[in-house]
Amino acid sequence: MSEVPDRLPMDWIAASLKRERTRAALSLSELAKRAGIAKSTLSQLEAASGNPNVETLWALAVALGVPFSVLVEPPVQSVQVIRAGEGPGVASEQASFVGTLLSASPPGARRDIYRISTEPGSARAAEPHIPGTVEHLIVGSGRVKAGPVGEEVELGPGDYMVYRGDVAHSYEALVPGTAFVLVMQHV
Repeated sequence: MSEVPDRLPMDWIAASLKRERTRAALSLSELAKRAGIAKSTLSQLEAASGNPNVETLWALAVALGVPFSVLVEPPVQSVQVIRAGEGPGVASEQASFVGTLLSASPPGARRDIYRISTEPGSARAAEPHIPGTVEHLIVGSGRVKAGPVGEEVELGPGDYMVYRGDVAHSYEALVPGTAFVLVMQHV
């Protein structure tokens, strides 16, 4: 699994602050005034030499009109690789099923990409997602039975299927070591 740093690197925050202040066309003095912090504090933060607390960053995000996450998210790389077995996995309580978010939907787009690892045993029953959701499933290894309840299909390596995700559906590994990619498209 990838490790998340105990503390966010200041260069991430500094770059985000500079970028967002420039986009908002604000001077250091004006942004500091709007956020209710000292100009020297803001200057230190943009120089990556400060040690901000959550309240300071929150005040700056509000003053800039951006979500808090914009100031603390890692910089976007032109190429991003998530190796097999890495990334934050979320396990199911119903079955031996782990979903790893590979790519959250960026602003303006409405899709999420997951890598799913699952083992035989119980099926993972999924309640309907928001109206208009469509799921795309591509099997990487093993065999899986998936799809809307009553319309499940058996799939093997390389197989692709698309189905409505806004109805009850399920995923069931048929052999050990089953893995697939799931793209949830929200229309």
